[in-house]
Amino acid sequence: MTGASKPGTLAYSSWLTMQANGETDPDACAFNDLALIRIDPADVDKVNPSVPGFGGPTSVGAAGGLDSTVYSYGNSSLRGGVTLLSPKQGFIVQSQGNGWSHNVVTLTPGIPGDSGSGFMNKSGQAIGVLSTLQLAPLAGSNGVGDMAKELAYMRANSPLADAQLVPGTQPFKPNLVGAILGF
Repeated sequence: MTGASKPGTLAYSSWLTMQANGETDPDACAFNDLALIRIDPADVDKVNPSVPGFGGPTSVGAAGGLDSTVYSYGNSSLRGGVTLLSPKQGFIVQSQGNGWSHNVVTLTPGIPGDSGSGFMNKSGQAIGVLSTLQLAPLAGSNGVGDMAKELAYMRANSPLADAQLVPGTQPFKPNLVGAILGF
């Protein structure tokens, strides 16, 4: 697939929605970091929602507890085109904000430019999107917003009440070596 022929437009921002609604829940305010981009209908068939290297996501799911395995793919330009550093496998080291965020550790952490990268659990279910580079509890860990909570907030507080995750067109394959080598 070639990708969209026109730039997308902002369809939803949790930050703008929370400001407009006067949100006061400290956990939502600290960890609800979701944005959705609307693409031109003519470009829908040109954009593949599959995660490079791993395939999926299969649906929205739960992050799991401590030490649960996670998968992601980040393609920051700061990696200088070294795509071997893009696929990531890691684990959850902490949840915070009453489940609004999960701190994850991967061999190569998400860096500026990777923000918004999707994270999946061991079943290929979308569990969240990369939001922050953390200093604690472990330097180089990443804060991943909880997808289920962020989508529930969006559905309850915006006109996008019927929005759904679009599953990947490629089957989920939780194989880091295969993702790195392209098979």
